[in-house]
Amino acid sequence: MNTNNTRVYRMSFASVYPHYIAKAEKKGRTKAEVDEIIFWLTGYREAMLQDVLDSKTNFEDFFNKAPQLNPNAAKITGVICGYRVEEIEDPLMQKIRYLDKLVDELAKGKAMEKILRV
Repeated sequence: MNTNNTRVYRMSFASVYPHYIAKAEKKGRTKAEVDEIIFWLTGYREAMLQDVLDSKTNFEDFFNKAPQLNPNAAKITGVICGYRVEEIEDPLMQKIRYLDKLVDELAKGKAMEKILRV
């Protein structure tokens, strides 16, 4: 694991969450839609997500303690931050990039059914 990944893993999810929301809202989407994406991907629910935010849980623990990664997460493909998400070998970094990619798709105006791979 490279040092850059370690730094990302130790970042608190709460420090990045407002950026996901801001990115979505800037494009006319909502916090509720961002939350729906998080719930879909991780299996967290509202109260659990609030606990994660309140306790400043880092990304590593956020994903390691997630109730259940959505089985359709493997259908998330494409490029985010210059990397093809389906080719990222580090499982934790791949999950982080999955979330980045879904929020990116939301901000680009994709329909929720498409984002959630329904």
